Amino acid sequence: MPVKSDGWITRMAREAGMISPFEESQVREGVISYGVSSYGYDIRVADEFRIFTNVNTTLVDPKAFDPNSLVEVDTDVCIIPPNSFALARTVEYFRIPRNIITVCVGKSTYARCGIIVNVTPFEPEWEGHATLEISNTTPLPAKVYANEGIAQVLFLETDEVCQVSYADKKGKYQAQVGVVLPRL
Repeated sequence: MPVKSDGWITRMAREAGMISPFEESQVREGVISYGVSSYGYDIRVADEFRIFTNVNTTLVDPKAFDPNSLVEVDTDVCIIPPNSFALARTVEYFRIPRNIITVCVGKSTYARCGIIVNVTPFEPEWEGHATLEISNTTPLPAKVYANEGIAQVLFLETDEVCQVSYADKKGKYQAQVGVVLPRL
């Protein structure tokens, strides 16, 4: 599976609306970088955060998720408590072509601070804001800056188009907007 280049990413963003809004160059001045890079796209975290809390003594159950386990915070700087976790979303809205799947990895600036970003693959023909899972693995509070880079998406082209895409199977996270909680 070849990884797609900056030229392809830019062309697909312009012609097919694959990434919106789209930054054609890497923005770096005074921020954690975001925008197109040589072989990927550095995504931004929006200012909507859902931080896990134990205040309501709920149980985290992916089959019966209780939204009371989260505190909603809309802010430019999110403080994630020590050894805690937050959900957020990308600024960018994605429309993935049928012959592409993505892998997303956290940016080194955050990784070096013990902040780990997990994002599941964007499947062929999935679209929406990506939900970001952000872990603070340190014993200290950690800052995450909204509207700045948090992770990099790599676009992988398949050698054979899938028989069933995410859109075909009417995936439960198709066309998601905002921070989307677990669904069964």
